[in-house]
Amino acid sequence: MRMPRSAGFFGGMVVLVWLAVAPAQSQDGESLDALVEKWLASPHGDYHSQSFTYWNKDGEVPVDCAACHSQTGFLDYLGADGSASGVVDHPAVINAPIGCASCHTSAAHALDSVSFPSGVTVDGLGSSAVCTVCHQGRLSGDDISTATGGIDEDEVSGDLAFMNVHYGVAAAVMRGSDVRGGYQYPGKTYAGTFAHVPNANTCVACHDPHTTQVETDGCISCHRGVEDPRDIRMRHTDFDGDGDNAGGIHAEILGLHGDLLAAIQSYAAEISDASIGYAPGTYPYFFQDSDGDGQIGDDEAAYPNRYQSWTPRLLKAAYNYQVVKKDPGGYVHNPAYMLQLLHDSLEDLSAQVDIDMTAYRRP
Repeated sequence: MRMPRSAGFFGGMVVLVWLAVAPAQSQDGESLDALVEKWLASPHGDYHSQSFTYWNKDGEVPVDCAACHSQTGFLDYLGADGSASGVVDHPAVINAPIGCASCHTSAAHALDSVSFPSGVTVDGLGSSAVCTVCHQGRLSGDDISTATGGIDEDEVSGDLAFMNVHYGVAAAVMRGSDVRGGYQYPGKTYAGTFAHVPNANTCVACHDPHTTQVETDGCISCHRGVEDPRDIRMRHTDFDGDGDNAGGIHAEILGLHGDLLAAIQSYAAEISDASIGYAPGTYPYFFQDSDGDGQIGDDEAAYPNRYQSWTPRLLKAAYNYQVVKKDPGGYVHNPAYMLQLLHDSLEDLSAQVDIDMTAYRRP
């Protein structure tokens, strides 16, 4: 039996979507009420998240953002509303977190391939396909190449501005060089899709599909002797050159990431002749460091003070810095790709500023 059922979670607005009548319990025995409570407590169901409220002042979510920032937009993208699949045809409803109907429709279940910003389409995604739609970013390294083409590597250009990969880019990181989410330096080889063990090789194998929280029991049962997944490492090289390989691969990525920011700041001051700093919670993230203290204070983190002295070399490194920043789970999703992007960005900056690369190791 089928009946019209509210898609739910629309902040008082009712949108009807045809759904099969939901069972009282899920297959693992959890009640429907329990699953809904989990979802409402998750980032995807957060009514107050900026991800779903940013456009309230406009009264609608624009077409370019709708697929991932409104349930009606996602259903439009899937074609579950009767429209063409793979595109969003209309602006979407505000105050509409991603709800049950986003994933529990025949169109979502049938989705198996997704196109990435690089233009590469990945097939055979199965249950990871719906996650991949929104966790691939909005740009690829190809966009950086296009923007910087024809400009001398160390020429400050008014035609350049920071290019933000977007947020939650786990799918792009997992696929590595196969989809070119990061800026990949010419002449270098990069890790492709990271293949974990078969029972931990999809999004929902590691993340609870309703809370989105990582279920770490499986990690710890295989990687004996650690209590935190961040302490896991399968490569024991000292990649960040600090002389310590006792921590997990997460520590190596953090070390290189911090070194890259320091190198970006050195390059900006010495070559672009304009100090730069990073503010993690404020767009467009890189700002003029007006007082030269290496930090971006609240008074500096304002759009008019955005960094504007970009060279191609600086933009490439900053883009890769942001790719790593916007996938905090990159140490699990594709650690080799993360390390390669950071190492090569440092190496490229070292052509112009004093960076001792001898202690660093590239996977």
